Amino acid sequence: MTPDETYRWLVGDVQSFPVHVLASTLALALAEAEAEHRPVNETAGYDGAPKMLLQWFPHAVKKLSGGGALVRDEDELCLVDLLLRGANTGSEMERLLAGMIARRAQRPNHLWQDLGLRNRGELSKLMDDYFAPLARRNTSDMKWKKFFSRLICRDASYTLCTAPSCGECSDYDNCFNEESGESLLAHLRKSAEHAA
Repeated sequence: MTPDETYRWLVGDVQSFPVHVLASTLALALAEAEAEHRPVNETAGYDGAPKMLLQWFPHAVKKLSGGGALVRDEDELCLVDLLLRGANTGSEMERLLAGMIARRAQRPNHLWQDLGLRNRGELSKLMDDYFAPLARRNTSDMKWKKFFSRLICRDASYTLCTAPSCGECSDYDNCFNEESGESLLAHLRKSAEHAA
């Protein structure tokens, strides 16, 4: 199955934003797991098989189960901690998302793309819905990966930037420029169509 087909298979008839977010991320993670011969929990960023995933996607239990405890590097652990400290309530869903976001943030694209989302607006909605205290701190609408890095470095008393303010920085466009492009699920679907 292509990631796009996997997404549709996971979602089924359910029309909810949380299911969309999880299915988007899982569709990419499953494709990567297969290509890299790794358990999906490693590419998605969760330990074992969280019961929430198994409840929402009971038809995918075999695909989503397996793998043991994740090994996370220090950067990823810092991001999990930052997200959990900025979560709305500390719910099971927020804990699951924090782990998945932290793992997917290690990928090379915009975070919304690495989560399989359609656009940056969906990532902003995700942050508002589950990590509102943290999202409110992004007052200048900085790109999310840059924003997370900046907060983590600030917490560690590390000076990330050489300019006294963002407005004076020569790297301003790198942090604040528009995040456009094609979603990875759409890109993979088009690649599969051209290969057929």
